[in-house]
Amino acid sequence: MDVGSERYELTAETVSDFSDAVYRLALSYTGNREDAEDVCQEVFFRLFRKRPQLESKEHCRNWLFKVTANCAKTLLTSAYRRHSSALDCAENLGTEDSYDDGAVLSAVMALPPKQRLCIHLFYYEELSIKDISNVTGLGVNTVKSHLQRARAGLKDQLKGEFGDEL
Repeated sequence: MDVGSERYELTAETVSDFSDAVYRLALSYTGNREDAEDVCQEVFFRLFRKRPQLESKEHCRNWLFKVTANCAKTLLTSAYRRHSSALDCAENLGTEDSYDDGAVLSAVMALPPKQRLCIHLFYYEELSIKDISNVTGLGVNTVKSHLQRARAGLKDQLKGEFGDEL
């Protein structure tokens, strides 16, 4: 029984350590609070149910982000979601600490989903390109391409907003 209780404490600690990051990633990917909450709940349910063997806190973070991305993709491709209308997600996102500016947030949310996911993981969650590759299942060069295209898209979108600062 000691092993079970140790895992439970690790799971409870993991929830408190990573719930905000998992929620922000889910919100960034899905675009609305209700779906992000559903994804977040499913991710931690899977953590508790599967109890994966995690080597470190970083390994745990990457596992949670990978499961979050997969759950969000599944939700977005579900039959219900395909037939429902898109919601304006900019107003739903984050705390003041999560994103710097409304214009930047709107520009990030206007990116295609894979680019938005890579930008979020790289800048907001501070994952390395290799870690993003592991989380998303994309190749390292594909992640670099998504980041490059996203940066170019953001630069174009924000030119009028920030002028010469870019």
